[in-house]
Amino acid sequence: MPFRALGLDARIYQAIQDAGYTEPTPIQAAAIPPILAGNDLIGIAQTGTGKTAAFTLPILDLLSKLVGQGPLRGIKCLILAPTRELVVQIKENVEAYAKHLPLRVTTIFGGVSERPQIQALRNGVDLVIATPGRLMDLMQQRHVNLNALEFLVLDEADRMLDMGFLPNIKRIVKALPVKRQTLMFSATLSKDIEALTHEFQRNPKVVQIGKRSNPADTVTQLVYEVPKHLKPSLLLHLLVDPSFNMVLVFSKMKHSADRVARYLEKYGVKTATLHSNRSQNQRLKALTDFKSGAVRVLVATDIAARGIDVDGISHVVNFDFPAQPEDYVHRIGRTGRAQAIGDALSFITSEDQGSLRALERFIGRGIVRKRADGFDYSASPPPPGPDDERERRPRQGQGGGRNQSRSNSAPRGFSGGGGGQNRRSSGPSRGR
Repeated sequence: MPFRALGLDARIYQAIQDAGYTEPTPIQAAAIPPILAGNDLIGIAQTGTGKTAAFTLPILDLLSKLVGQGPLRGIKCLILAPTRELVVQIKENVEAYAKHLPLRVTTIFGGVSERPQIQALRNGVDLVIATPGRLMDLMQQRHVNLNALEFLVLDEADRMLDMGFLPNIKRIVKALPVKRQTLMFSATLSKDIEALTHEFQRNPKVVQIGKRSNPADTVTQLVYEVPKHLKPSLLLHLLVDPSFNMVLVFSKMKHSADRVARYLEKYGVKTATLHSNRSQNQRLKALTDFKSGAVRVLVATDIAARGIDVDGISHVVNFDFPAQPEDYVHRIGRTGRAQAIGDALSFITSEDQGSLRALERFIGRGIVRKRADGFDYSASPPPPGPDDERERRPRQGQGGGRNQSRSNSAPRGFSGGGGGQNRRSSGPSRGR
């Protein structure tokens, strides 16, 4: 089915053409018609399938009809998302598809000054994309009036529940008009999500694409069994391969993410970090640099598993293996998006074997084990360095020391540049 057959407003269709798309993804083809018909909807699909455009396009079409009846008064659409990064990226999609429409869009999230957000609300806005916490703060200060709202979207609903946002979401929904269209998108239809639908929605249509436990078919999954102390050098060894041109590395802890980034930078690999200790400006800069190719590797904690929507990620590396299978699925979904190919590599120590077996049961198949050619698996652990001392004594000293006992020479054949010129192309964003 081509986008033209969906009957979207001509201005929105023009924006879709400008972005280079002709056919919707399965979730978009299934969700857009019932939303245009005015139904509440539950959209269930694995990450990377185009869920954002599945609700953005029909809502913009419905708003365009309201605009045709005269100037809009009050906020007409509210989109709630769990992380600042996801809020920003939804806004990018909304602005791309609404570029030919006279709609005013703003974002509301924490970690930055409230003043610009309050001023935008005072100036008048039609569509708001927000995290629940900051929105609730501004509502309590009486800066947000949602009495005219007609459309509510809960994006990544399961993640918002996991992050403890349910009390704020309930308070926000209580302040909304009862007569509204409510859309909920999630990677899974759990009992908690079902309970939420009964509370917030009216006879919702259910659209489910694929199975929650199956990662994208376009992702090649491999496991590297490696001693814990060799994980940094194995990562560096793999980066010798120029096909690792846009690499997202997941670490369990913030200090570990920083330590991995420092290690890679020492060998000339352009690297950025993304975790909750970084300021909002630092986090946005890290994402911008990663998207542009200014940095080759982004090291992140799980805060990024739902928040990153970047095309062309060639590899996801689970430097630290996740304890929960769901987290694994979310992590590796950052590559192989919208039919692009990608690789997901997991470093497994003896401590991770139980979690690996649980994951394989969850996804219903085994994951191929692999050994890196030319890598010395027998190397002894290095002597403790400043980072190791800081990990043992987290309250003492904040120095940024590096392990000086290691050689500063990069592995033979290694080039630590940004690698942006060699990265795989997956085309423009499909509005996920």
